[in-house]
Amino acid sequence: MKYNFKIKKEIIGFSASCIELNGCRTQADDLGQLRINAKEALDLFLSEDESSNLIFKKPKALNSKSVITIEVDPAVVLAMSLRQVRIKQGKTQFQMMQFLKIKNLSNYQRLENPKKTNPEFRTLIWLIKKLPELDLAKIINSYKIKA
Repeated sequence: MKYNFKIKKEIIGFSASCIELNGCRTQADDLGQLRINAKEALDLFLSEDESSNLIFKKPKALNSKSVITIEVDPAVVLAMSLRQVRIKQGKTQFQMMQFLKIKNLSNYQRLENPKKTNPEFRTLIWLIKKLPELDLAKIINSYKIKA
């Protein structure tokens, strides 16, 4: 999953604003550091607190010289996607834990926390069977596989 940042040359350095996510911004002295800062800003922006009810806009495919695309960390994609499915269903974390038949709340909360989530592939498949609206292709495609 990739989001787009509009780059602007400033008096000193550069700034970048995410086109799809209002308020996700960063700046840097050079373009290399701007990419690094944009990735960090994007991952932090999408790593909403578990009590958040925000639904984020989906990224668009854009092609422009003044736009850079930044890839979201796979753990952030999974946590954000699961949280957004739960919110759209109008469930609390506790209700989702019960629906998924997870033994305790902290195990479910770990799935929604990008710093703690690291599910096995079979867990992802199980989630998809229980929550077909969870876009497994988007999550898997966000992982970079090095040949």
